[in-house]
This record gives sequence, C-alpha cells and structure tokens, in this order.
Amino acid sequence: MTSQATSQATSPALTTPVDAAPQISLATCVAPLVEALIRDADALRLKVSRGPRDALIVDAGITAAGGLEAGRRIAEICLGGLGRVALVPAGRFSPWDTLASVSTSDPVLACLGSQYAGWSLAAGDFFALGSGPGRAIAAVETLYGELGYRDRGEKVVLVLETSVVPPAEVVDEIAARCAVAPSDITLILTPTSSLAGTVQIVARVLEVALHKAHALHFPLEHIADGVGSAPICPPSPDFLTAMGRTNDAVLYGGDVHLFVHGPAEAAKDLATRLPSLASRDYGRPFGEIFAGYDCDFYKVDPLLFSPARVTVTAIDHGESFTAGGFDPILIARSFGG
Repeated sequence: MTSQATSQATSPALTTPVDAAPQISLATCVAPLVEALIRDADALRLKVSRGPRDALIVDAGITAAGGLEAGRRIAEICLGGLGRVALVPAGRFSPWDTLASVSTSDPVLACLGSQYAGWSLAAGDFFALGSGPGRAIAAVETLYGELGYRDRGEKVVLVLETSVVPPAEVVDEIAARCAVAPSDITLILTPTSSLAGTVQIVARVLEVALHKAHALHFPLEHIADGVGSAPICPPSPDFLTAMGRTNDAVLYGGDVHLFVHGPAEAAKDLATRLPSLASRDYGRPFGEIFAGYDCDFYKVDPLLFSPARVTVTAIDHGESFTAGGFDPILIARSFGG
C-alpha cells in the first residue's frame, strides 16, 4: 500500500526587499514548517541538536534514521513554504509506483529563489550546496539580481545535501552573509543515500525544469504556474549509486507541466528544447555518464539536467505542446541495479 501525505499551505507574508516592492517573504512563509519539523522530530526519526557555533542542526539521515515523510516535509521547506509535495501512487514504473508530486503557487520564487541548490559552502574538506529560503537572505548568487528579489529575516534555514555536519567556518560564513547570529541558523542535513535525502532530491523535478528554462533564456516572468512529478527511487548506501538513481528519476522519469504567457510559438519552442532527450548525453544511467566524465559534473552536458517529459501550455492561446518521454527500461536498470 502506498501512503499519501500532504500539508497545509501557509499564508504568504510580505516584506520590503531591497528593490522596495512588497514581496512574499520566504523566511516568514517557511517558519511554521520548520517549527513543525522540529516539534515532530521524534515521530519523524530526526535528531535535533546544537552544533558548531550553537547553530541548530537537524539530522535527517546521518546518524538519524529519517524517512519518507521527513523528506517530504523537508522538500516543502526547500520550496520556501510556497509549495506542496505529496507522495502519490501511480503505475508509471512498476514496481516503483510512488511519485513525488510537486506543485507551487509561485514556481519561479519557490523553485529558483528557494529550492535550487545554488549556494556553494566550503571549508577545508567540507563542501555542500545550500538550498532553501536562507539563500534569499544571503543573496550571494547573481540569480537574485535577475529575480529582483532579496528577503529579510532574523532566522536562516538552509538544507544541505551532506553526510557530515558542517564545520564552524561554514556557520560563520552563513551568519556573516545573512547578518544573523549563528544561533539563529538552522541547517537541515540530508545525505543522498538516506530516505529523506532521496525524497527531497526527487522532489526537485519542477525546479530542474525551471532552471533549464532559465538557462534557455525563456522569460521567467512569463511562467505563471507549474506542476511536476518523478518516481521515488530506492536509496543506496553507496553515494555514487544513490546520486545516479536520484538523477535518473528526474532525467528518465520526471514529468513537468508548465503554464506560460506569451506567444504560442515560444511555448512550443520551450517544450521542444526542455526535455532531457535534447541532450547529447541522454540515454544512459547517470552514474555511467558521470563515471565516463571522471566524476566531473562540469563535463556533463548541462542540457541533460531536465525532466524526461514536458508539457507547456500557452495559456493566452489555449494551446499545449508536449515533448520528450519516459524510459521505463532505463529506470528499471537504474533502480534495480
């Protein structure tokens, strides 16, 4: 029996960012979700403790067991409180019949402004990419200039895909960039090989589509709405296997529907160029592709990182365009290996 889980959407709160236009505050929207995650830590099999510089550490799979529901909630935190993630049954890739289904009231801000793992955090041997609403407070990425957005908040929340607790130097950097005390930082840690990590990565299927649309120079202001889904893959204790499966879930099993303004031809062009099928590296499990490039992400064709199938609806014209397709054989090869 496949379980289904949803959460209540939070009411958007407003702040005045640097461009002086009232906008949604990701920090305010996400606060109730973070509070609930910490409150329910025991039930979710999480461990909450104070770490370096007294930062709050939420262990979702390093020494804690974590689980699917923890991953679902963390995925909604990554979306800055502006999205819903549900675990839903589907017969698309039997026997891997559970999908992470993602929807959001503000896809550009939720996916690119919050969920996208765009903040590089490094110190010594430690490296992780930060995602979540805290990115918009630091706004160290050039992306925020393009979005015309910066958040204000006294509490900073970041999700890190890592199997170790970040050192004090990383906490210091976050505190300095966000102008908060280290004790006001919450770091949610989700190893790739964990159940929670698997769910929160697969739940990035819509974000992957938004990121590629941005890379293709489609006007982000024309993207009105979107939904996406991808199969929950089995985790693996081996990092490379786990990383390969989570990528394959999106590249060969992800499904996204975008609703856009503008000319129908522009929508058709986006649908044609968006799916992973458009990449020269398409057609092999991601683990094999990655190994073939000496485990160097920068050698992988960036056009590969997109959902398998994409539908784009030109809402001003009532026309829809679909391109790409699923590869159940490759999904079975990846998930069952």
